Amino acid sequence: YCFVFKEIIGAAETPYEKGIFDLEIIVPERYPFEPPKIRFLTPIYHPNIDSAGRICLDVLKLPPKGAWRPSLNISTLLTSIQLLMAEPNPDDPLMADISSEYKYNKQLFLINAKEWTEKYASQQKRALEEKTNQNETKTTNESVTQKRKGSTVSKKEKKSRLDS
Repeated sequence: YCFVFKEIIGAAETPYEKGIFDLEIIVPERYPFEPPKIRFLTPIYHPNIDSAGRICLDVLKLPPKGAWRPSLNISTLLTSIQLLMAEPNPDDPLMADISSEYKYNKQLFLINAKEWTEKYASQQKRALEEKTNQNETKTTNESVTQKRKGSTVSKKEKKSRLDS
């Protein structure tokens, strides 16, 4: 197996617009004869994507239930996922409650999907997380450096230890 991480951008004029969604792609040894397993790492409010990030999409499954073919590739799958984001399939849901909301109260669905995108996938949130991660890394590096400084022995000290 091979793990790949990919970002997908929410398309314009969808509730996911400007959202940056992280995907995990697991490419099996039998690829392209077996489809890759793809899931969202970023939470997304969508009838065909569950809370674990699993995606209900026929091209991600082998026949007879699915439509995977060895002629498809990861790029094609990512395009299919973007299309699914833009046009959910409420008749084949993973999330029944979100599906019925999409079917019977689309305005509410759009509001909720937009809120989730802003909460979990917005560029401002990403920038803040990256800044936090950089600060944590910086703090960790500084403490490592301090430990090293405390344990270093100068040339003079080495020489005096050798002489004694």
